[in-house]
Amino acid sequence: MREIILDTETTGLEPKEGHRIVEIGCVELVNSIPTGRTWHCYLNPEREMPEQAFAVHGLSSEFLSGQPLFADKADEFLAFVESAMLVIHNAKFDFGFLNAELGRAARPLLAWDRIVDTLALARRRHPGSPASLDALCRRYGIDLSDRDLHGALLDCRLLASVYVELVGGKQARLELAGDRAQPADLPGTAATVRPRPTPLPARLTREEREAHRTFVATLGDNAAWRRYE
Repeated sequence: MREIILDTETTGLEPKEGHRIVEIGCVELVNSIPTGRTWHCYLNPEREMPEQAFAVHGLSSEFLSGQPLFADKADEFLAFVESAMLVIHNAKFDFGFLNAELGRAARPLLAWDRIVDTLALARRRHPGSPASLDALCRRYGIDLSDRDLHGALLDCRLLASVYVELVGGKQARLELAGDRAQPADLPGTAATVRPRPTPLPARLTREEREAHRTFVATLGDNAAWRRYE
């Protein structure tokens, strides 16, 4: 199953107030395992960057003024996500912004039934516990040392690790890897183990065998080793 971990950075909290997307990051998963394929872009929001938003992601108006418009990258974005399920943390936020940009660019809107919200998953799995991306990374022992500021692609990579834990954890990945790497271990396909026609020669010297017998003699008549003399 193909899934896309997705994250955006924006100029604010509400697209209806004229706020825009300034960064999109995507990480591809197949069967919940990252494939190495990613898609990432910065975008010109055609407006100034508020100080509060700049403090979150560090993307300045000066830097973004030289980036492409969303309309210029919309088809490339849609081609990458195709019909995959989209895995997003606090999905209503990103979903609203993406559809606002797609509508403005006269492109097909995303459907909610292809969205997996990891915030909702985390709240169901850990009720009453903090469910931010940082909190989930700390819960699952995922390294946050590179996350000084929010960044769409970095957050996608962190969320990919969190998502694996939310849907089954490391054990699920090991089982998937084992299924691919060792198909002979599946039921009905195990190999038959046959005894060697000629036993391997002993590796102990005569002196070592004598030393062992001497040691066993000190353990008493009921020592387990006497069964193998």
